[in-house]
Amino acid sequence: MIASLSGVVSVVRLNSVVLDVQGVGYLIFATPNTLAGLRTGESVTLSTYLVVREDAMTLYGFTDVDDREVFEIVQTVSGVGPRLALAMLAVHSSDVIRAAVVNQDVKALTRVPGIGPKVAQRILLELSGKMTAPSVIQGAGTSVVSTPSDERNQVIEALVSLGWNTKAAEDAVEHVLREQEQSFVASAAVPSTLRAALKVLGGQRG
Repeated sequence: MIASLSGVVSVVRLNSVVLDVQGVGYLIFATPNTLAGLRTGESVTLSTYLVVREDAMTLYGFTDVDDREVFEIVQTVSGVGPRLALAMLAVHSSDVIRAAVVNQDVKALTRVPGIGPKVAQRILLELSGKMTAPSVIQGAGTSVVSTPSDERNQVIEALVSLGWNTKAAEDAVEHVLREQEQSFVASAAVPSTLRAALKVLGGQRG
């Protein structure tokens, strides 16, 4: 098992990163939140999880060790593979997923594309007792925290690095902040704002 990799970011793609580790490029799939914090040419250490199949070996990477742990645990549920586990972490933080399991919150899990009520109930049933409550229980929605405007700009930069043009990224963030009733110079926490902006943008780029 490859538990972690340290190297230089070579390429950041829409759903993955290529990490140069002493001349060897590793393709690592990750959530938008993880990818948003990576910059080409910078050194980084990622906690990783290797999925071995008959036809492929696939690496998944996380800047947060708890994200990796939750990613691994949710795959113990029948019918939940790495792609769905990654989708859960793209929509919710690991703390929100833990809280949803502890509180048996079906509605929170059904916000993840690909998870309907029946699948959500199965996940909650099979994970019962396998996850501890997070240190700070958050609601299933976004947790709004006032932060400086440079963090707002960080979300915009992340969206641009993921393939959207600057104007589209700025408009999406403005839309999210208006809905959250935040001022122009303050934003929600970067991860929740990024997730919300991605939902606004959908699949359009240009």
